[in-house]
Amino acid sequence: MDITLIKTFIEVANTGSFVAACDRLFVTQSAVSLRIQRLEDSLGHALFTRSKAGAILTPAGVQFERYALSLLRLWQEARQQIAIPDGYTRAITIGAQYSLWPRLGFRWIDEMQTRMPELSVHAELGMTDRMTRFLVEGVVQAALMYTPQLRPGLLAEPALDDELILVASYPDAPIDLGRDYVSVDWGPEFTHALALNLPHLTDSGRSMALGALAADYIVNRKAAAYMPARTAKRYMDQKKLHLVADAPRFPYPSWVVWREDIEEDISAVAKAALAKVVQAAEVEQEYIVADLELVEHYEPGLFPIITNE
Repeated sequence: MDITLIKTFIEVANTGSFVAACDRLFVTQSAVSLRIQRLEDSLGHALFTRSKAGAILTPAGVQFERYALSLLRLWQEARQQIAIPDGYTRAITIGAQYSLWPRLGFRWIDEMQTRMPELSVHAELGMTDRMTRFLVEGVVQAALMYTPQLRPGLLAEPALDDELILVASYPDAPIDLGRDYVSVDWGPEFTHALALNLPHLTDSGRSMALGALAADYIVNRKAAAYMPARTAKRYMDQKKLHLVADAPRFPYPSWVVWREDIEEDISAVAKAALAKVVQAAEVEQEYIVADLELVEHYEPGLFPIITNE
């Protein structure tokens, strides 16, 4: 069985579209159609009902989906076991979004290998869609992300709460920032909360999907944006960013998503290691917020944290 056909089937099943699948697989639509046709010919059954609205699994496709996921998981496990370097007997692959690596991901690796020295760790990087796909396919066994996407066989748990604060590259910036404001995609919950609390900032002429890189853009221009407190703090210490007075803060939680079939002993080590790293990060977070309040003469409790309830 060609594993490429299995991956293509899973992408079409997940997206419900041959077009969307070709975008994720970086191949042409004709290549996706040919792969599915080859798979259907091999199985002797149609796997999708095709229409202008997309592609829906047939009863045979629904039955095959669980086998496809198992085949892909076994393939990934075989690859990982073969690739274990000398001196190690176990292996795990974890993933995370870019901005979660420095504070959580790297420390997580250190703590896991401290607890289980024979564990080889491989790291992957990507946004939520990519990490979710890797989890489903078995490429990674756990991943840190901000907006988890639940799929069968995956379990999401809270990791670390951060706060989004409004900062500008110049002091005494007004809350009515006008064209100085840069919209950063921190997810639908933030977008909704911003529209309720600061609707005048929702029509920004500049927007970015890469939140982890937005700070580098802001500090080099007359601009402002919402940034995670832990990211903004180091720029504020250097007087490159300044807190915008009267601006509300918004919660920004991160999550860890696990494959449910991760080996039990590795799962226990990984979860205990992450819990310790998160606990230390929470203590740091408290100091960061307190320091921000002192540096900018921000009175605690003056501006309440906004929730999405």
